[in-house]
Amino acid sequence: MEGVQLNLISKDKLDKMASMEKLRMILESVKDGKIVVLESGLTPEEEAKLIELTMLEIDHKNFIGIEIETYPQKEKSFFGRFKGKKGRLTVIGPANRLKTIQKKEDLITALVQLG
Repeated sequence: MEGVQLNLISKDKLDKMASMEKLRMILESVKDGKIVVLESGLTPEEEAKLIELTMLEIDHKNFIGIEIETYPQKEKSFFGRFKGKKGRLTVIGPANRLKTIQKKEDLITALVQLG
């Protein structure tokens, strides 16, 4: 059966992991062609570091990069948005398999291409 593997990772598991351990797990899964869905998302700093690590791993033949989308945390104040809050849900996948079609405050529509 042909398909795409989804790794749905709970907030509990993520909270038990160090930041770099979390990012390495995500990057290795995505490099293997898997789509990763994080229940609690990443901090802005973790997202930036994930992108930095990804840039170091690109080889243009097998791994061309990642696609990442996050529902932002709902904040009541303007300044609350800049406190490094984690996203509510994050979807990460190989750039050649996961394409974001639409992103709204409460909906991410993505196309996952097979093999």
